[in-house]
Amino acid sequence: MDVEAIQQVFEQSQAGKLTFPEVVRRALAAGVESYFCDLTSGRETFYAADGGAHVEPMTVRRGPVAAEFSKEGIVAAIRGAQSDSIRYPEFVQQALAAGVTGYWAFLTGERVVYFGRKGEMHIEEFPAAK
Repeated sequence: MDVEAIQQVFEQSQAGKLTFPEVVRRALAAGVESYFCDLTSGRETFYAADGGAHVEPMTVRRGPVAAEFSKEGIVAAIRGAQSDSIRYPEFVQQALAAGVTGYWAFLTGERVVYFGRKGEMHIEEFPAAK
């Protein structure tokens, strides 16, 4: 796993400079198989196929996680990111408002699982995978 490349992708994503497909492409090229974003603690952990892991502290502004999970809310945020009408900083705010505590992006599996405070979840397949 190319940690320097991961750090660059992470920083640019946090700054709202990359689209989600760009993040996926560059993370895969850096050897990332999946990553877990813990919105509650503000950390992202990147995982490689060889079992290696790398943790980065989030720099994007976060707020409290809404008490109730809103599937409609997270789907709206996902669609905004897919259409590039929002970038990562706005996505995080909308995810928190939708009650998302974290999500696991399975890049090689082409899906993301979003989690709520009470174990709720929404699974979103990458657009090309549908």
